Amino acid sequence: MASAWTGSRCPLLDAPIGLFSRKDWNVLAIIFERADLYQINGQRVKGAAAEKARDGAKRHPRTIFWAVFDQKGAYLEGGPGAGANNVPADAVQRLERELRYNSTIQDVLKTLSIGSEDIVARPMPGAAPSRRPE
Repeated sequence: MASAWTGSRCPLLDAPIGLFSRKDWNVLAIIFERADLYQINGQRVKGAAAEKARDGAKRHPRTIFWAVFDQKGAYLEGGPGAGANNVPADAVQRLERELRYNSTIQDVLKTLSIGSEDIVARPMPGAAPSRRPE
């Protein structure tokens, strides 16, 4: 009798099988606090809660930009959030470009990856433009 299991995928769920197939993400949201201050909120989440946290970050009304990273620091996905209209478009583009290199973001990712905290929030000094263009 031939097995329904082929390769490393479950035929019923069409999903990968294995010990490490659960999601273990670091979900980040860059939040608009005021014109001269942004805040980075990070959360380490696993399994089905990972998608819920990602969707919450996307839809938060003050999220300028959201991103998902794995535990090795690899960028998985991200984009402008529901609050991106609170800042100039070039500020959102700059955040996206600098996402992997910003020291505050890297600090939050490192804290989440080592597991010392599951939720981290830090101000992002210098990320906000000095004033909104008119």
